[in-house]
Amino acid sequence: MPKINVEKKEKKAEKRKKLKPHMAQKAEVELETEPKKKKQNLQATKEEEELTAEERRKLERKLKKERKKKEKQLMREAGIPIKKVEPKKQSGSELALAYLTSWSENPEKWKFQKTRQTWLLLHMYDKEKVPDEYFTILLDYLQGLQGGARDITVQKAEAFMKEFDGSDAEDPDLLEKCERIRQVLQLLS
Repeated sequence: MPKINVEKKEKKAEKRKKLKPHMAQKAEVELETEPKKKKQNLQATKEEEELTAEERRKLERKLKKERKKKEKQLMREAGIPIKKVEPKKQSGSELALAYLTSWSENPEKWKFQKTRQTWLLLHMYDKEKVPDEYFTILLDYLQGLQGGARDITVQKAEAFMKEFDGSDAEDPDLLEKCERIRQVLQLLS
């Protein structure tokens, strides 16, 4: 056990030696730019030399956060708007329809994605979420459906048919949904 402690101490000493020149350069740059903070910077570099790697990382993160906060404040004072540009994320329907298109147009680059298939199977009867042009592609996709997904899809379609056979509604959306269910049942049964 004493060997391990000695090795750890040696490693820490080596790291300190490597970081000293870097810290000294950093301190020099700060001293040249901000003479007011001379004493604070010197004390900070002495404290940093005594810190462990974990503590040094925490301190660097804290300092970085403070710098960014000051930058934002200066930007606000100057009247420059601060906006974070977030890329628009595609919705589940867009991703699923792109997945289906990829399957039909580029099968060698297409890769199975369980979440996309699940979304398609849950929403395939809804004309708004899966338009007619995609539904024909989806029917081709369903021909290759295997295992539990195929069985569950058939069971759900049969349950929907029983539910809709009991109702005599003349709703056009309901009729379209029934037609889609019939097509799926004919295909998979």
